[in-house]
Amino acid sequence: MIKALHNALDKTPYSERQADKEHNLLTGLTELTQHHYSACPNYARILDGAWTKHHTFETIADLPYLPVSIFKTQKMQSVPDEEIRVTLTSSGTSGQAVSRIRLDKDASSLQQRALANSLKHILGDQRLPMLVIDSEAVFADPRLMSARGAGVLGIMRYGRNHAFALDKALKPNFELVQRFLEEVDGKPFFIFGFTFMVWTVLFEQFKSKKLDLSNGTLIHSGGWKTMADRAIDNASFRTALTDTFGLRNIHNFYGMVELIGTLYLEGPDQLLYPPNFADVIIRDPITWKVAEVGQPGVVQVTSLLPHSYPGHSLLTEDLGVIEAVDPGTEGWHGKGFRILGRVPKAELRGCSDVIAATV
Repeated sequence: MIKALHNALDKTPYSERQADKEHNLLTGLTELTQHHYSACPNYARILDGAWTKHHTFETIADLPYLPVSIFKTQKMQSVPDEEIRVTLTSSGTSGQAVSRIRLDKDASSLQQRALANSLKHILGDQRLPMLVIDSEAVFADPRLMSARGAGVLGIMRYGRNHAFALDKALKPNFELVQRFLEEVDGKPFFIFGFTFMVWTVLFEQFKSKKLDLSNGTLIHSGGWKTMADRAIDNASFRTALTDTFGLRNIHNFYGMVELIGTLYLEGPDQLLYPPNFADVIIRDPITWKVAEVGQPGVVQVTSLLPHSYPGHSLLTEDLGVIEAVDPGTEGWHGKGFRILGRVPKAELRGCSDVIAATV
């Protein structure tokens, strides 16, 4: 599994053609399945109870997959407790169950290398000055972080001279942002924030300040339900930032705490692409068979990164559609897809109930 991951990371990010990618992924994901089956008792019980075949596979679509929600209710880890370095949690409102993703030292190191591999594709090899559309208060406790705090802190290591758009009281820090832009003095810089924060903080609270962000590269993700409630889609989001701040280099990404370090990054055609070490599968929500290109369905994600927990093949709670395979636009290959929204809970109940009953 480590060899397959290194094979993927050694290539230009997002460059591998689908057929070559699937060959490498099948080897690594098969090894990961066997590893987790041996090391994680809960995972072994699930596979024994819900899957008739879980040792050899002809395609990556044949791999067993877990509903992503299982990390909210079951302890899923493949390393001893004493080797856990950090536990990440998903975002959740008060009283909601949250996913708990446990990383050991090796998993954390691989995650950082993979994240750097994805980010350098659009940021280059040098760390850039970084404007964070958030507050330092978001990662007050590094030992047990929410998805938002982990996301900010994880990506901060790939920037330098960090400036935060919000102070610790979550109020706009206009003077600090202006001083940051004066110091970069027209040179390239890096902006990161979750989508709803970029909109509600950067756009709504800074739009009157006439900021010039034309030399910035924005990477953002998450919060699209909030945006949909405001009738803001990806196209209007991009247009507003370009017209208001001159910001043109904008990359959305799809990711989750359960698949930390794996960025499904927006390419030049505004489709999302899995990195070389990951893939996406769309499944028909009735038959659970693999959907054809252009057919919407439930998103399944795979990645070679998770080895301290069995998160290498997950059925998400999102709807998506694959729109292109190996388009080659500016060197981007693999599956280009869009996220269409959330799946009604009832549609996933059948799969989740079968798996939950085996644990």
